[in-house]
Amino acid sequence: MTIQPHHPALFADPDWHPPLPVAVLEQPALRLDLSASNPHLSSVCVDDAQAFGHWIQAQVTAASCRWAIGGYAEHRGLYAMSPLFGDGAAARSLHLGVDCWLPAGTQVFAARDGHVHSTGNNARFGDYGPTIILAHGTDEAPLHTLYGHLDPASLELTRAGQAVRAGQLIGWLGQPTVNVGWPPHLHFQIIRNLGGYSGDFPGVCAASEADAWLLRCPDPMPLFEQWCADLLLNP
Repeated sequence: MTIQPHHPALFADPDWHPPLPVAVLEQPALRLDLSASNPHLSSVCVDDAQAFGHWIQAQVTAASCRWAIGGYAEHRGLYAMSPLFGDGAAARSLHLGVDCWLPAGTQVFAARDGHVHSTGNNARFGDYGPTIILAHGTDEAPLHTLYGHLDPASLELTRAGQAVRAGQLIGWLGQPTVNVGWPPHLHFQIIRNLGGYSGDFPGVCAASEADAWLLRCPDPMPLFEQWCADLLLNP
């Protein structure tokens, strides 16, 4: 697998706005390792949102941080918990966005000017739950951002076709009961080519297809590195 290079022109664009509150970004964040190579995950019940959430919080606390972030291009064995991600050679395990692990109710903001392309409640176990996709680009240069694991009230606040401004409140993070088995967090993903998807888009791909999918979904971490006061590497 070859990790695709960053898109410096895209991330140098001043029109980006953090999808999280400034008060969060000012607090130190742990770069959380959820890869299959992390031996500490082997004893964690990742299909139990409460137990998994307690484990994540313990890592954050031990690192003297307030929240956790990470996951782009991370190979995660934990997706085996749900048939949603397939099995065998076709199993999807490579994460295509960034996860921000924060309490339910945390505000979520539009990352750029644009409009609401679509929304959906992807309610299968292991999926996004309530999801918003914003459109920002043109027909010649399509660009979308996806916000997953939201509270259902987000889909009442933010509706398909609605114009949005960078920094506009579009929703809140949801509880595990509504984001289908995950501890509260924001899945944030940048998408170069949405294709025919609506209200949903793969957030995980098969390792054998990594090059194409990572090019289609560039790494958001350069943006978070600009926005955040302190990103601590996982000790």
